Amino acid sequence: MEIRTALVTGASRGLGHALTAALNDRGWHLVVDGRDPARLAAAVAALPRPDLVTALAGDVADPGHRAALAAAVPGRLDALVNNASDLGPSPLPRLADLAPAALARVLAVNTVAPLALVQAVLPALRAAGGRVLDVSSDAAVEAYPGWGGYGASKAALDHLSAVLAVEEPALRVYAVDPGDMRTDMHQAAFPGEDIGDRPEPESVVPALLRLLEDDLPSGRYRAADLPAAAMAR
Repeated sequence: MEIRTALVTGASRGLGHALTAALNDRGWHLVVDGRDPARLAAAVAALPRPDLVTALAGDVADPGHRAALAAAVPGRLDALVNNASDLGPSPLPRLADLAPAALARVLAVNTVAPLALVQAVLPALRAAGGRVLDVSSDAAVEAYPGWGGYGASKAALDHLSAVLAVEEPALRVYAVDPGDMRTDMHQAAFPGEDIGDRPEPESVVPALLRLLEDDLPSGRYRAADLPAAAMAR
C-alpha cells in the first residue's frame, strides 16, 4: 500500500498537533511546521512514528519558509492542511480600534499564506488527486463583536477554497469550521476567562479524518455535522 503524504501547518499544538498525531498513527508521511522550534521538536518526538515526520520550524507568512515546506514534499501530496492561524491582538479589539498593521498580519497568515502554499505544492497535489483542507471558523459567517479581523480573514479563506474547488475539479477542497476548542488561541481570545468547558481539539479529529480519507465532495463543512471516519488504517 502506498504511503500517503500530508503537509500540515501549525502542527506543534492544538488542532494541528492532534490531527498530526492521528495521521502519524495511521501511517501517513508528514511534513509539518510550527513557529517555535523547541515546541515543534518536542511535539514531533512525542508522536508514535517520528521517523515518518519532516519538521521545519518557521512562519507560514515567510515566503522562504513556504518554499522550504514545498521542497520537503515528495513528488505527490495527498493532503495540504492549512491549519496555522493568527488570532490578532488580544484582547480582541473592535474594528474601530483594529490597527491596519495588525489586520495585515492576520490576513498574511490566515488568507495569503494558505493560497501561497496551495500554489507552491499544486503540482504534487494534482499528481495525487489530493485534497486541500482549510481550517476556517464560525467567525467567518457570524458577526461577533471583536472578531472582525480574524473573521474577515477566514471568510476570505472560505471563498478562496470555494473558487479553488471550481478551478481544480480533480482535487477535493474543503473549508472546515472545527467549532470552539480548548486551545491556546481560543484562550487568547478570552483572556482571564475559564474555557475549560470547551472540547479538546482531539474531539474534532474524527471529522477531519472523514474529509481526508473518505469521498465527500468539495465544500464548506462544520466538524459537528460530520460523523466520524471509519477507524481502519
